[in-house]
Amino acid sequence: MLATYLIGLREGLEATLVVSILIAFLVKADRRDRLVQVWSGVGLAVALSVFFGWLLSYTSTTLLQKYEHRELFEAVTSILAVAFVTWMIFWMRRAARSIAGELRGKLQDALEVGSIAVAVMAFLAVVREGLETSLIFYSAVQGAADNSRPLYALLIGIASAVVIGYLMYATAVRINLSVFFTWTGALLILVAAGILKYGVHDFQEAGVLPGLNNLAYDISGVLDPSAWYTALLTGMFNITPTASVLETVAWAAYGIPVLVLFLWPGRKKAPVVTPDSTPAPAPQQ
Repeated sequence: MLATYLIGLREGLEATLVVSILIAFLVKADRRDRLVQVWSGVGLAVALSVFFGWLLSYTSTTLLQKYEHRELFEAVTSILAVAFVTWMIFWMRRAARSIAGELRGKLQDALEVGSIAVAVMAFLAVVREGLETSLIFYSAVQGAADNSRPLYALLIGIASAVVIGYLMYATAVRINLSVFFTWTGALLILVAAGILKYGVHDFQEAGVLPGLNNLAYDISGVLDPSAWYTALLTGMFNITPTASVLETVAWAAYGIPVLVLFLWPGRKKAPVVTPDSTPAPAPQQ
């Protein structure tokens, strides 16, 4: 639940910031008449993301009949989720300085084209976050006995992000997003390492990779499988009482270097991104 809450909070805040920037631009430009197109694009992006998440679950539980095929499907989606998480974390750190200006420029171009272009622009700005969230969530909850509680945690994380975004837009509240994205990015790297470990396990279950029973460690005598802290470590970082050599190597080979690269000192900090950090152009006559 903590892992999926973090996913919802991180991805939700990114999407909320995007929507806030678009709305603030239209309000300052005195183009409130185009807000309905922005919300239409956002709504369509959310609907497509929910459908994509359902499709992933339906494919795994209904369309794929053979156990090996289901394991292979889950392994492939896990690898894709890790790739998206890694790309998203580093992209956000790099693009934080220019994302607001780029969004405003694209929206200005869309306003000149027409209402449909505004809706499409808002849709494209949000749908990437939504599809990423669906894929990462699906991969993060593989093996969970009950998917409803992680889903609730994801929704609470998204709701928390919406509240934070609203406070930043409507009040004088300012949050150091550089610190926020640094800490959540580091935690998500560890979550992604756990997803990769689970993906390797699925490949082994499907017979694609060897060494399923070649254990790197067995600490079940120390880490009680039924204890709450074991559930916490397993759910958050996929640290399990037992793991194969290949799973352990994959976790360490990804988690350690990516985390070091992400936290490497000496990089310039990204500025705080706010919805109204630059002025909007004069309204059209």
